[in-house]
Amino acid sequence: MAPQPDLPEPAHPEVDSMLSRKFGREVANYFSGSPLNRVSFLRGNHEFISKALTHPTTSFLLFNNLSPLAKDNTTLAYATHAEVKPLIGENPFAKTEEQMIKDYNSAVTLPLVLFLGLDERKKGGFQHGIYSGSPYFAVDVTPRGTVVKEANGVIEAMKAKGLQFIESRMHMTLNAPEAAIYAQARALIDWNARNPFCAGCGQPTLSVNAGTKRVCPPTDYASLPTPQGAITVLDTPRERAACATRTGISNLCFPRTDPTVIMAVVSHDGQRVLLGRSKRWPANWYSTLAGFCEPAESVEEAVRREVWEESGVLLGRVVIHSTQPWPYPANLMIGAIGQALPDGEEIHLEHDPELEDAKWVGIDEIKTALRIGTSGLGDPPGPEYIEGGLRLPPKTAVANQLLQAVVGGFLETPKI
Repeated sequence: MAPQPDLPEPAHPEVDSMLSRKFGREVANYFSGSPLNRVSFLRGNHEFISKALTHPTTSFLLFNNLSPLAKDNTTLAYATHAEVKPLIGENPFAKTEEQMIKDYNSAVTLPLVLFLGLDERKKGGFQHGIYSGSPYFAVDVTPRGTVVKEANGVIEAMKAKGLQFIESRMHMTLNAPEAAIYAQARALIDWNARNPFCAGCGQPTLSVNAGTKRVCPPTDYASLPTPQGAITVLDTPRERAACATRTGISNLCFPRTDPTVIMAVVSHDGQRVLLGRSKRWPANWYSTLAGFCEPAESVEEAVRREVWEESGVLLGRVVIHSTQPWPYPANLMIGAIGQALPDGEEIHLEHDPELEDAKWVGIDEIKTALRIGTSGLGDPPGPEYIEGGLRLPPKTAVANQLLQAVVGGFLETPKI
């Protein structure tokens, strides 16, 4: 069974507050709790970014086809500026954003370099005004376009050091701080990779703001392709077709986060929990129900709708419990606990064929499964597991935390 890492500590757990006394201790889920201060307001400050890029304490997390560089399944590996310089150059942020847009040439591949933040736990290193800490960047070293040779060179250099780009589900075995860093980097690299063309006009886009924004430049030094596909570099840039994203703020230019609801549904008497399973899952493996929020829908409405569509069960009160960032590709899992109506507990799977099975499970059986039957989706259960028993997601999944809350007395306290 793969190791299950500890979860991140919630913010300021030692501080007493009225909110903590009323609602209980904050729950921090896996992939949250990053040690980095993102200082997002400095991403467009190229003086700051340039200094951070070349500082001796700076770490670069490399991704090849979204697989991170790692020492093994539990530990990420980081490169230095000297090691990524053959691919990204001395300083890809030497020009201002305005100059980068003005000099845009769509025929040239610019390696993606993301600023992740400052690790303020590390003292005595990088300093910029009142902001200090060790800088972290992510670099997409996937061989593509005009930098295939350079990217392959960096990849081979890392492999020569005994490092590897892990393609398996190692993300669920990283320690909590590294998992959060990985999640941020992967989500942003994936978003950039998915959006090389403008959603407003279809023309190629340029990554700016240290990897957190894509713009549709008004001009291009690359010619339009000939019928044979040939492209030449022009002496003066050509005007590109008009695009609505250039005339105002547009959500087409920024990374997206898709809200998803995931819910532990308890029976009206509080003694059973509704679980469901997909036909793709291993035998006896169940989880809480989940689904995407739709436009103009509250979280509570989404929970009630998804539960009814998938299981036929009708819910009354719904309470938000905790949330979990999920970088596959860019979801925010909104964990909730809902309670069935007295006459709404009958299960019907005829509405939406998404589930293979759904059933009510007693609290005691849930407690036992949480103790001996949890594992990752592709991993075997623990040594105490009895074949045929209920299997549940690991503690790194918000579904597990929702079930822990239900069996741990969440319903018996004033918090609901």
